[in-house]
Amino acid sequence: MASQDWIDKDFYSVLGVSKDASQADVKKAYRKLARKYHPDQNPGDAAAEKRFKDITEANSVLSDPEEREQYDAIRAMGSGARFTAGGPEGAGGAGGAGFEDIFGDIFNGGGGRRRYTTSSGGGGRRRYTTSSGGGGGFEDIFAQFGGGQGGGFGGQSGFGAQGGFSGYQAPPAKGEDIHTTTTIPLRSAYNGTTVKLRRGNGQTTTVRVPKGVKDGQRLKIAGKGHTGPGGNGDLFVTVKVKEHPFFTREGQDVHVTVPVSVAEAGLGATVQVPTLDGGHVNVKVPAGTSSGRRMRVKGKGFTSGSSTGNMIVTVQIVLPATINDAARQALEDFAAATEDFDPRADLGAQAAV
Repeated sequence: MASQDWIDKDFYSVLGVSKDASQADVKKAYRKLARKYHPDQNPGDAAAEKRFKDITEANSVLSDPEEREQYDAIRAMGSGARFTAGGPEGAGGAGGAGFEDIFGDIFNGGGGRRRYTTSSGGGGRRRYTTSSGGGGGFEDIFAQFGGGQGGGFGGQSGFGAQGGFSGYQAPPAKGEDIHTTTTIPLRSAYNGTTVKLRRGNGQTTTVRVPKGVKDGQRLKIAGKGHTGPGGNGDLFVTVKVKEHPFFTREGQDVHVTVPVSVAEAGLGATVQVPTLDGGHVNVKVPAGTSSGRRMRVKGKGFTSGSSTGNMIVTVQIVLPATINDAARQALEDFAAATEDFDPRADLGAQAAV
């Protein structure tokens, strides 16, 4: 990461800890936030995914004592401190703090008062050095931060024009993430399943699809992306669920439509209804049931986490395509016995609303 990014980002605020927080406090705060904003807990939530990336970035710096020290130093220098050179003011006079004051704050002193001298060659380039009774020179300090050969202001291994360490090396990048799609039957979404995905290099990855997965839900498999110098990327699998000719899903509920005869609807009956787990349940159809009536079978819907939906059974009265003489006579007798019943008595009032 560039030093300018460290100046602009307050990792302590991201994790919600103070600047003097212990490593244990940093770790505790990270774990709490990571659980809350993890993409697996917030599928399809782009804001939560960005928050999770920010949390992970902050933890990667603050959990490493060496990187945290560098971060604190860079933030301190980027918070408004300015360097002056030469003259009484630059040496700590009335005009402001000198080098030794600034670096004394950042590096907690060093066993003696530092002084500095400047020299300029052709082209006006300055080179700064320090001496101290108890430690190394200015270049030694820069080498610790920049990982380079020290150097002066404005050089390739020193401070850039914006006050950042231009010689700082960003950590090695992780490999790219892989995004793919798999399609499973509705029954597999109900029961949970595993799928094998083949990569371009011939390798296969087995992905566990949890019970209750929704159509369009994205699963993350950490470390199964492309390989990079900083580690592997992640694998993201979008799950598509096929439609079923009998079962349909609404939320966590399973819906089915069950045909019944005129006699079953009129007199009442108990009918067998298949379930997505491969079994069946007995559903009681009360006498006088009309088409469209719905009945609930508790606990036979999709399970997601600790919650399970229901199966909703809708009754549909079905007549035979051909009616023999006996059936016709029975229907005529039924019509005569119920001639006072008008199923469309309220139709006009409903339409007038």
